This record gives sequence, C-alpha cells and structure tokens, in this order.
Amino acid sequence: MKLCIISDTHLKHKFLKLPDADLIIHCGDGTSMGKEHEVHDFFKWYASLGQYKYKIFIAGNHDFLFERNRSLALSHKSANIIYLEDSGVEIEGIKFWGTPVQKIFYNWAFNRAEDVLEKYWQIIPNDTDVLITHSPPFMIGDYVWRSGNQGSPSLRKEVLERIKPKIHCFGHIHEGYGINKIDDTIFINASNLDENYNCINDPILIEI
Repeated sequence: MKLCIISDTHLKHKFLKLPDADLIIHCGDGTSMGKEHEVHDFFKWYASLGQYKYKIFIAGNHDFLFERNRSLALSHKSANIIYLEDSGVEIEGIKFWGTPVQKIFYNWAFNRAEDVLEKYWQIIPNDTDVLITHSPPFMIGDYVWRSGNQGSPSLRKEVLERIKPKIHCFGHIHEGYGINKIDDTIFINASNLDENYNCINDPILIEI
C-alpha cells in the first residue's frame, strides 16, 4: 500500500502538489484557529481528493473545534474521511492508530501534561503498523532552534520499546520536517509549512 503523508497545512492545503497513492494521512493542524468555517473548508477539500481510496485525519493543536465541540466538527466530515482520536482502524490488513494529544504549549488544543500523556500512549495497541500522532517523540523531528527539542519523552519510550510500528508519522514542529529511521521504525515529520508558515515542504510518499 502506498501512503501519502501530510501535516500542518493550516488552510494552505490548496498549495500542495499531491502525488497519487492508495491512502492519504493528515497528521493534524488542517486549520489555522479551528473555527467552524475553517473545519468546513478543510473537510470539503479533503473529501474531494478522489485520487485516494482512503483518507485519514487526526486533529492538531490548532484544530480547536475538535476538542471544544467534537460532534459539531465531525458534522462537516464526509463519509469518505476516517477521523481518528485515540482510536484505530484496520485497512487492508494494516493497522492505524491516531491521537491528537501533545505536551502543553501555551493554551492550544489537546494540551496534556507529560505524566497524563503517558496514559494516552499506553492505550496504543502493540500491533499498530502505522502510528499517527500530532506531536513528535523526543529528539526525533522535534528540534526548534529557539527552544531545543520539544517532543514527548514518554512517547519516544513507548514507540521505541513497546509499540515498534513500521511507520510513525507526525507534524507539529514545522522545523522538524523529514524522515528518520531508528531500528525498524521509520519516523516521518510531514509538516508542509515551514516555521514561517510558508507551504514549501512536499508531501511524503512511502510504501508499506
């Protein structure tokens, strides 16, 4: 199965040049401030991507409506979009799990203290093939030049020591765009916008 992975488009999704694949994954922050009209605009575009048989989306820290009024946010979602929030789905034998939570960062959405985050990571099944988080693990695609590594230490521990997915994709830290491999896991920071919110990073295409 060929996967197209994107993240942190912040309503600039129409600037993307999307490659063909079987499935597209958006790792959160489809909106700018998570307002209802932004969610509607994003979902309308995402649903229109007919080149993908499957479409998966998780929320990010900018996608406020999904935390404040989840049912209202999802009322704008078409049936051809799979939304994951601390939940999973199996597609053609491949097991996906998605979660929007992240370390506390000002007053954005889905903020959780590190000791609380551990409980979210612990419910991720051992047999997850593709893990989708908004936040990166510590020291993997998480470096911010002004403040250092911003990923979750407990997420890193769970992913590397227990879950060991084939692919772990995320975004959130725009400066961390790129691919890393540790042991048998491929880590992908798929942020399409750079730190200045310019849409310059290409979607990442990978096969599983």
